[in-house]
Amino acid sequence: MKELTTYFTNKDIIFKQINETSPKELGSRKKIKIYNATCVESKYYAIFIVDSKSRFIRKNADDLMTLCDKLSEHLGHNFKKKILLVSSPLCSKAKLYLQDNKWSVYSDFM
Repeated sequence: MKELTTYFTNKDIIFKQINETSPKELGSRKKIKIYNATCVESKYYAIFIVDSKSRFIRKNADDLMTLCDKLSEHLGHNFKKKILLVSSPLCSKAKLYLQDNKWSVYSDFM
C-alpha cells in the first residue's frame, strides 16, 4: 500500500482513505489487487493492480470492467475515476478499449 500512495503522490493525488477489497468478496478467482479510495477533493477512485507475466489483452479488459461493475454493486456507489495499474505488457487494443470507457491506464507501476 505504501507503493500505491507514493505512486499517486508523485502524480499530485492525495488520498484520505484507501480500502482494499479482495477479489474473493466479488466472486472472482483472479490474481488482482483491488482498492477503493477517496481523495481530498472527495472523488471516489477504483484502483485495480494487475501484476502478471503474460500480456494484458482485450479479454482481460472485459473481465476487468465486469469486476468493476461488481465492485460498484458491492460497495453501493459508482466511481468517479477508474484506474488500471499494470506491470505486464499491454495490448494496444485493450488500452484503447479501456480509455474509450473512461479508464486511466498506467503501465509504469512497479
